Amino acid sequence: MIPEDFTYFAPGSLPEVWDLLRQHPDDAKILAGGQSLIPLMKFRLATPAYLIDLRKVPGLDTLAERDGALVIGAMVREAATEHSQLIQRRYPGIHEASAVVADPLVRNFATIGGNIAHADPANDHPAMLLALRASVVAHGPNGQRTIPLDDFLVDTMETSLAPDEVLTEIHVPQPAPRSGSTYLKLERKVGDYAIAAVGVQITLDGDVCTQAGIGLTNVGPKAVRATQAEMFLTGKQPTEDVIREAARLAAAAAQPVSDLHGPEDYKRAMIRTLTARALREATQRARAGGVSA
Repeated sequence: MIPEDFTYFAPGSLPEVWDLLRQHPDDAKILAGGQSLIPLMKFRLATPAYLIDLRKVPGLDTLAERDGALVIGAMVREAATEHSQLIQRRYPGIHEASAVVADPLVRNFATIGGNIAHADPANDHPAMLLALRASVVAHGPNGQRTIPLDDFLVDTMETSLAPDEVLTEIHVPQPAPRSGSTYLKLERKVGDYAIAAVGVQITLDGDVCTQAGIGLTNVGPKAVRATQAEMFLTGKQPTEDVIREAARLAAAAAQPVSDLHGPEDYKRAMIRTLTARALREATQRARAGGVSA
């Protein structure tokens, strides 16, 4: 289908973006990569009267470690994180999440910022970034604020951004030594949204887990943090029995619904299986030395 008529803006600065948002408070949408929004517009599930494209706004393409965090600018493309040596070496879970987003053509246009700000529970990055304890930076005319991703994601396609705020950066804490992360996805065919997926990070001290992060994709109204499973793992050696119990707790945290891709019980079973596999892989990476400088 063809989208309804809209007016397109490509401002050259954030103040221009804020002015446009103030002028059209109920009818404007931010366009980052457009790979989520444009399909909705084609099916007329979204009908914004104004599109505000961020591609000409400077300073939104940072991909670097700075002040103890990985900084991902809002306009960093999926292809950039997929092919970045820094991401592959130190943030393998982010690399794996990027690599399973749709197909190469989409990844050349889609942005990490758009993926997060769209707040679709079926998107791959929110769960992985929850596991990594990421936060987002929002800029508005009254200044900037940093929002933990847990608080940023409110509901399906709903965030805590104010109407005149723009997501400009994502911050991921730099991993401690002997940390490992991974993202595993079950999909009907390559490029599909996940039937279920799991993002995991593990940090070890000796052979004891000192921090665990587990995020679940497409089994709730937003990306789900498996808090009880994280707490259970912390302070324990990640033995097979411990991993299996943590996977059971993660499955209990899932909130799937039955649909054409499978019944609720099947999806919860898949979360249990994927969590166990992801925990084993992340633990193996941490034991092998984890991240490198």
